Amino acid sequence: MDQTVLDKAGILIEALPYIKKFNNKKVVVKYGGSAMIDENLQKSVIQDVVLLKLVGMQPIIVHGGGKEISKWLGKIGHESKFVNGLRVTDETTMEVCEMVLGRVNKQIVKMIDEIGVRAAGVDGKDGRTLVCEKKTSDGEDIGYVGNIIHVNTNLIDTLLRHNYIPVVAPIGLDDNFHAYNINADDAACAIAQAVGAEKLAFLTDTEGVLRDVNDKDSLISQIAVGEVEDYISSGVISGGMIPKIRNCAAAVNNGVNRVHILDGRVPHSLLLEFFTDKGIGSLIKP
Repeated sequence: MDQTVLDKAGILIEALPYIKKFNNKKVVVKYGGSAMIDENLQKSVIQDVVLLKLVGMQPIIVHGGGKEISKWLGKIGHESKFVNGLRVTDETTMEVCEMVLGRVNKQIVKMIDEIGVRAAGVDGKDGRTLVCEKKTSDGEDIGYVGNIIHVNTNLIDTLLRHNYIPVVAPIGLDDNFHAYNINADDAACAIAQAVGAEKLAFLTDTEGVLRDVNDKDSLISQIAVGEVEDYISSGVISGGMIPKIRNCAAAVNNGVNRVHILDGRVPHSLLLEFFTDKGIGSLIKP
């Protein structure tokens, strides 16, 4: 017997207990970074999500689009400005955000449909899924940037019940029905908490949380929520990773069982994390 064939059988057997454990469980995938730009990585991510669906999970995709938004703002000669990592969003920027995120959303839906699984693209305005209020950055006005105050899961639940993969763009509405740009990490965490997700996975451009950012072999594979602030105060978690990890910890404290920080530059990183004993990336757990 060909050893390659036996190895493939071994991989399937290794995946079996995980398939059983997560059957019919909701999993939220925050799709962003290089995995949204590189065509091969795009294909890899979509294949992974479709496989999660076909083995019995209920995946929900929440996507960003920051690099594409910056590109289109540049095309119209509108400067991109950021305060503490948040995009300053004036009226023109908001229009571009809605246009670009809508375009990205439908591209993701198309890729899923092409594999033969049904998907439906929505943003937080649809069904008033993401209700928000104006967000400031250290008291500074940054325009139409939203802070989520409520997630209405009715539309997402309906799509899941009718066997669709929901693909959610992070645009929300305030009580005056004005659209706001929402950080995709924030949206993914809020949705995962609201739907009672078993897992939340972030596809990023880093291997995970590293003890030494210059040493890829210093990956911290598991972090308990009680350790997060210690890692921040010691400087292990720093910069733009701080709000992401705090979001992860908040999600775990509010009912999400596991949060994964994965390297989206690795093909099929979702499958490697969900279905293998070793896994990759960093796991935030209770």
